[in-house]
Amino acid sequence: MFSSLKKFLKKKKKKNNSQNNKVEHSNQEDFNIELSKNLSEDLLNIEEMLDKPDDLIIRKFSIGETNQACAVVCIDGLVDSESVTKKIIETIQHAKLDKNEKSVDVKKFKEDLTAHILSSQSVNWASTLDDVSLGIHSGDTALYVDGLEEVLIIGTRKWEERGVEEPVTEAVIRGPRDGFTENIRTNTAHVRRRLRDPNLRYETFKVGRRSKNTLILSYIDGIVNPKIVEEAKRRIKSIDVDDVPETGIVEQLIEDSYLSPFPQMHSTERPDKVSAALLEGRVAIFLDGTPFVLLAPATFGQFFQSPEDYYQRFPIQTFVRLLRYVAAFIAVFLPALYIALLSYHPGMIPSKLAFSIAGTREGVPFPAFVEAFLMESMMELLREAGIRLPKPIGQTIGIVGGLIIGEAAVSAGIVSPIMVIIVASTAVASFILPSYGMTLTLRMLKFGSMFAAAMFGLFGIILVYIMINIHITNLKSIGVPYSAPFGPFFKKDWKDMVFKLPESALKDRPKMTKPQDTNRIGKGAKK
Repeated sequence: MFSSLKKFLKKKKKKNNSQNNKVEHSNQEDFNIELSKNLSEDLLNIEEMLDKPDDLIIRKFSIGETNQACAVVCIDGLVDSESVTKKIIETIQHAKLDKNEKSVDVKKFKEDLTAHILSSQSVNWASTLDDVSLGIHSGDTALYVDGLEEVLIIGTRKWEERGVEEPVTEAVIRGPRDGFTENIRTNTAHVRRRLRDPNLRYETFKVGRRSKNTLILSYIDGIVNPKIVEEAKRRIKSIDVDDVPETGIVEQLIEDSYLSPFPQMHSTERPDKVSAALLEGRVAIFLDGTPFVLLAPATFGQFFQSPEDYYQRFPIQTFVRLLRYVAAFIAVFLPALYIALLSYHPGMIPSKLAFSIAGTREGVPFPAFVEAFLMESMMELLREAGIRLPKPIGQTIGIVGGLIIGEAAVSAGIVSPIMVIIVASTAVASFILPSYGMTLTLRMLKFGSMFAAAMFGLFGIILVYIMINIHITNLKSIGVPYSAPFGPFFKKDWKDMVFKLPESALKDRPKMTKPQDTNRIGKGAKK
């Protein structure tokens, strides 16, 4: 009985799958309809495909003084209306033909359009309905000519966009203050202005089955490892979703391990950071509609670096980098150490400090773990509230809320003053890191170390530390070990990882990406 039911369900499943495949295939055929030579039929097809929207503009007119019909199709709000009128419609209406006839040789006119008549920079021929739809939705104008089975897609893009401003998520202490915008061509121009290398490459992809958003993979040919480029291309081509609105979606779809809490790609709004990464032999991923650019491959140590490290003298920046590593350790393990020492190892605390802590905890009704968990949770809530609210209100909530809640909790005897100091120190330490993505990871790991300390004391903290290191060692980013140059060990890369040596000592590019051109500084450079 069960076997027969199983066979029936399999048959039904196969039937449903075949029907779905037929529907998908038929939809795909509908989008790939080839254009005909009949102007009225082609215009009717594009209207039916888009369901005759109000912002669809169709303007019919004649070529020169003939009766040869043609039409322009565009979407209002995405095109430059003046360019459509003067550079396309008026130009074709006043076109000087060889003979004053009532009809036009469409084949010859097709050649004259791009060679003599139109002066637009961007012109491409489209032969399917899907290509025409993609063109007009991208802000271009489609030129139909009766008798031609191809449509000319003319670049007339113009829409409202944000101007170049200072990056919002990355504070600039010293360096250029221009940031990326939502326009992908503006972003690629920022990088080209800094890197005038003819080997700078931009490869364009369309991502999103329905959105068809523009994605650009950038790298410097002759520096980058070709295997990294090929792997990045393979992963980008494997993206098969309806919409890709932001590079965060791209990162999630092409990263090595989606279960890892660590960010496996850099995200930045700074053109100088992208230029520096390309010169190191990494690749950059631009996406139209977002100011955030992805840099890959990424390693653990690179999240502790900032562009300002290279604009300041090396003794100062070496000290700052060491400070960041200490801050990362504090952000993850300080509350856990407090819990472990108070709950399991009070003998390790100096006597005077132990008496002081005991005096401040007198009357606190909760054990150290509950006390720390409540305060850290409240701090995270205040952080998120400050981010989501408007800036003037958010800053007020963050500062006033923290002071009021902390003071009220101490006055009520719910938490001890030493706990407030621990929470504040942990929060300040997490703010030092230049990467917001890594900050989020450390904030999450902090709670894991607290639970381990509550169960096993210092032994639990050591176990968490070992587990984090094992995970980082096994993690990869576009095939490059995430833990490099710590393990695998690259001796020369330590010059610009934990420490920051003088620029004259950084002669080679990072070995961990295996660049083709390893020399960064010429032999004639001043030492």
